[in-house]
This record gives sequence, structure tokens and C-alpha cells, in this order.
Amino acid sequence: MAEPKLDVVGCGSMVVDLFYRTPRIISADEKIILDANGHGPAGLAMEQASVGGVVLNHLGWARVFGLETGIFGKMGDDRNGEFLREGMESLGIHRHLTLDGSASSYATVFVDPAGNRAIYMVRGATAELTPSEVRRRHGGFIRRARMVSTEISQLPLKTVIAILKYARENSIPSVLDLDVPPSDALSTLGTRAELEQALRLATYLKPAKRAARELAGADDDPLRIGEGIRRRYGNSAVIITHGADGCAISAKDTALRVPAFKVKAVDTTGAGDAFLGGVMAGLRWNLKWPEIGRLANAAAAVCVQRLGAFPSGFELRDRILKLYGRPLPIAPTPKKRVARRSAGAFDLQTEVGRFLDVAIEEMSALRQEIDISALSKAVELIRATLARGGRVHVTGVGKPEHVARYAASLLCSVGTAATFLHATETLHGSLGQVHPRDVVIAISNSGNTSELCQAAMAIRDQGAQVIAVTGNPQSELGQLADLVLHLPVKREGGVLGLAPRISVLAQVYVIAALSVALEAARGLTLEEYSRWHRAGALGEAARRMAGRLASGRLKVL
Repeated sequence: MAEPKLDVVGCGSMVVDLFYRTPRIISADEKIILDANGHGPAGLAMEQASVGGVVLNHLGWARVFGLETGIFGKMGDDRNGEFLREGMESLGIHRHLTLDGSASSYATVFVDPAGNRAIYMVRGATAELTPSEVRRRHGGFIRRARMVSTEISQLPLKTVIAILKYARENSIPSVLDLDVPPSDALSTLGTRAELEQALRLATYLKPAKRAARELAGADDDPLRIGEGIRRRYGNSAVIITHGADGCAISAKDTALRVPAFKVKAVDTTGAGDAFLGGVMAGLRWNLKWPEIGRLANAAAAVCVQRLGAFPSGFELRDRILKLYGRPLPIAPTPKKRVARRSAGAFDLQTEVGRFLDVAIEEMSALRQEIDISALSKAVELIRATLARGGRVHVTGVGKPEHVARYAASLLCSVGTAATFLHATETLHGSLGQVHPRDVVIAISNSGNTSELCQAAMAIRDQGAQVIAVTGNPQSELGQLADLVLHLPVKREGGVLGLAPRISVLAQVYVIAALSVALEAARGLTLEEYSRWHRAGALGEAARRMAGRLASGRLKVL
């Protein structure tokens, strides 16, 4: 089954913003005296930690407008990364992330009473994404997009070029946010030639005012600057944000200034990111450029009236549309979270009965869909692995991790020695558990769990083989695997229909079927089974059956 299309996917900075209130933004060689507790006249104390980052912010604001958005790239397997992923989850931003980076990015943000800010940013794992990883790890995710966004802020310029090239190869329009002046980019991100190439590859280019002015030289008029940049780099449109003065847009047959909305600024952090989220929504809905500029300015105005750059929720959309003041030709409603219901809000007997019925229906359908020939090939692959001295490992992430532990234990009990392999620990040294002669059974319903796919890729690089147990053979895991055991499940059951229930039953069902096939292929005997089960009712039952068989009182058909 093909994955659904996404309106925009992006790659770039994902940052934990640490906000501090300060009496004023100081310049070089200045000091502010703090008291013994580390507070100044306005109180220099961390006010909040927020989800942030150029790309993650503008994807969040686009999501507020109802667009289906997704993010790909690299972050650390750390608390900051977990905090960022929770923020993505809160808005329903799709993720295709690897967690093998050194550390997730963070920034220290100082905000004065007028809303001005100074930002000190640590690039972290974002800066470690390589050009080869763009295509190799994230190509399938990028191809799902109607639009691709990236930035010149934290990513190496070579990686930005790889993203824009891949988008162009697949006829996907791209948006490039030039968030830092070129002089700053060239000091850390790459060469002048790489910067020029990236600017030429972008379909839509959005430079911040300082970056645009540096590109243009002496000119100070944002509209003339935009027109000059577009002629120079051949972009379809150049959109320049100009703070409280609004924006300037240069596109084919269009050259206009759109004034900003007059609001009281609390914090200007992320105003350009909210603006770009509005631009993406306007492009998705095929608005004319004057309306795109007005909608984007409304998003920026709402953003600056609050502390933090990442949107807090879908309720901000109503504030933006009120400021925008015009009907939209297309206004998709974001998916709303289902409210938690109290125990008395539904009938327990009805809900449980409905779940059991759905489970039986799904498992009956799975019985018809199971590919016995694929099970047979899995048996051949595993037995060939054991014959050459290799081993069997089983792995999974989340609920499938528990299934994997059960699977390893079950296979051992019927004569196929298997060990559990911790997927996320694989990239932290446990890959040494896997030998090139081995085979790893990897379990994932979606087949796109980033941590598991990352582990599977490392296992393949190690030279071992992979058997995927998944509900999506076209997934990244399915494409990586040497063999796929397909277990389609359409419904999970339950009140919300979200928790993995029936898909887990299906995984156990298929693993159990594989264990039966391996047991039969081995020719497991009662004597062996009873020898491995020294205690417990099963071992006692096996010994009784072995005794009856030896005495002739039990016949094996």
C-alpha cells in the first residue's frame, strides 16, 4: 500500500530554545550586573524551554493551517531530542528521523522587554547529516512530498544542495530559507560556490532582510533587492521578510510590497518561520501572491505576540484568520485529537465485544493473506544461516520490542537458538552482537520506525541478512530486507482505534507460525523438548508423552 502524500516535508534545524528575559540586549564589551541569585533588574532567569528551529518552526505553522507536514534528518538520542519529538507529535508532524547524531541542537535566546532577541545556537546533530544520507535514508520519504523545504542555517551546504537536487530530480518544488547572512554561512557551512549553487536550485527563495541586503550589496530597498536576486539566481519567486515593514515579493509578473499588521511584539523569535508557514499554505492553496503575502504576514503577527517560535496549537489558526480577514478558497480542518472520555461515557460490554469481533475479523482476514511460500523461504534462510554457523536475532522498537523478546524465547524452546537484539542499542555498540553470517528478524507494523530502520541499515552494512515482519512491504524496512513476511492489518480496535493491539496479535500470529514451520523442519522430538524444559507443567507433560510413546501407548500420526 502506497504511503499517503504529504503537503510539505522539510529538513534542517530542530532546536530546543532556552528563553531568558533580559533588561536589554547587550553588545560587545558591555556588562549587566546581576544579583546573587543570577537575576538582573528585569530578572535574567530561564522563562521556558520551547520547541524551535527554522525548519521545525515553519513546518509547525504550516501544520496549524491544516497542511500535512513531515520532517526528516538527524538528531541525538537524548532528552532534547525526545522533547523535540514530543513537540512534533503534539501537532501531528510526520517524522523520518535517525537518532545517531552526537547531540540534539539547542539555542540560548535572550529577549528584552521590546521583544528584540539575541540567539546563540549550537548546531549539534543537524550539522552531521551528510549528502549521501539524504537519498539513501530519506529518499522514499521525500518522494511523498508535494513540496520540499530546507534552510541555510545549520545544515552543511553540501547537504542542502543534495536535498534541493533530489527534489528537482523528482519534480518537487522546493523552498529555501536563507536565515543567516552569507558571510556567516560561509564561515561554518561551506564554500561560496556551494552557496551560489544552493540559491540557484531553489524554486522559492526566502532570505531574511540582513541576508538579502548582503546578497544585494549597497541597495536598501527590499523589493529592488528581491528582483535583483531573482534575476541573478532564476528562482520562481523571491520573498523577503522585512520585520515591522512587512514583506516584498518578486515573482513572474509580480513585484509588490505587502505591509505588516501592527501588533505589540512580545518576542520576535520565529516571526520569519511563521511567515514561511503561511507562504507554504498559500502556495498549497494556489492563492495569488498578494494574498500569500497577507496570510504570511498575519501568521508572523500572531507569532510575535507570544513567547516562543513554535506554535502552541491549532487554536492559533483562528487568530491568524481573524487578522487575515478574508475567506480562504480551501480551508482544510486539522485533525483534532479525540477527547479522553470518562469510564462512564461508553458501555464497557459493547466496546469490549466490538473489539473482540474486530480482532477475530482481522485475524481471519490475515489467515487468508499469509504467504506460506514466504514462510517457507524464511525457514530455508534461517536453516541455511544455522548450517553455516550463523545465529538468529530478533529485534523491534516499541510494542514490537516485546514481541521480539517473546519470539526469541519461543524459537529457542522449539529448537532454533535465537537471541533478542535491542534495536536502539545496536548503534551504541550492540552491533557487535551481529556477525556477517547471521540473520536478524526485524518486526515493525509500519515498517518506517526510524530507529528500527536505522538499525536494519547498520545490520545490512555489517553483512548480515534481514527478515522483515511488517504490515507494509513497501516501507523503508521492507525495501531494506532480504525477505518480507507481510501481515496486513487494517484496524487496531479499541475506543480510539490507535493503540497497537491487533497489529501486535498479527505479529505474534506470524512469529508463532514461523516457529511451527521451523519445529517441523527440524523434526523436534519429545525427548529434546522435555530435555530443554526441565521444570514446569510443559516439561512434565512432554516427559509423560515421551514415556507413553516409548511404551507404545501413544502413537504419533
